[in-house]
Amino acid sequence: MKPYLIGITGGSGSGKTSFIKALRATFSEGEVCILSQDDYYFPREQQETDEAGVRNFDLPRSIDKKSFKNDIEKLLTGETLERLEYTFNNENAMPKTLVFKPAPIIIVEGIFVFHFKKIRKLLDLKVFLHAKENLKVIRRIKRDQVERNYPIEDVLYRYEKHVMPTFERYIEPYMDIADIVVNNNEDFSVGLEVVKGFIRNKLAEKLPSVG
Repeated sequence: MKPYLIGITGGSGSGKTSFIKALRATFSEGEVCILSQDDYYFPREQQETDEAGVRNFDLPRSIDKKSFKNDIEKLLTGETLERLEYTFNNENAMPKTLVFKPAPIIIVEGIFVFHFKKIRKLLDLKVFLHAKENLKVIRRIKRDQVERNYPIEDVLYRYEKHVMPTFERYIEPYMDIADIVVNNNEDFSVGLEVVKGFIRNKLAEKLPSVG
């Protein structure tokens, strides 16, 4: 039986990573496989620079969408994947070899999973995380300073020049086609339970109890 494919997107700082972690903590790897767009960035030296010479990681063409789509299709046909983790500009992080095993439910997440037309067409369910702009800025600052060692001036510059234009052009327009919109201003607990319940129902269909 073909796996059920769920796409999860939202602007930077909308809470996708935390939402995904909560799903990962709920379901086993035998039940749910999660594939992140973040591991499909082209190498840093291939990224475009803006007029100030700053590399822009927030463009659709910064992603190797062909490999991303091909790997999704491999999972859908039952293949196991191996891919090197992408560590952005964090020189202190050692990339790990990530292993993705096929499962009844496959989740793909990232800011462009609805924008990439060929990937969007594969999705059985589309989930959009939404949050107020000021909250997303704060979350982006915390993430980029702690996890990626970016100075605050750099984080704010990227948000204004790269992140916001990308959200308005490539992400927000697709909120209207989402099957489920999860509001994450204070927390996403209600939306999380909705998605968990949906996954449990799909698993019951695909993994019927014996006897």
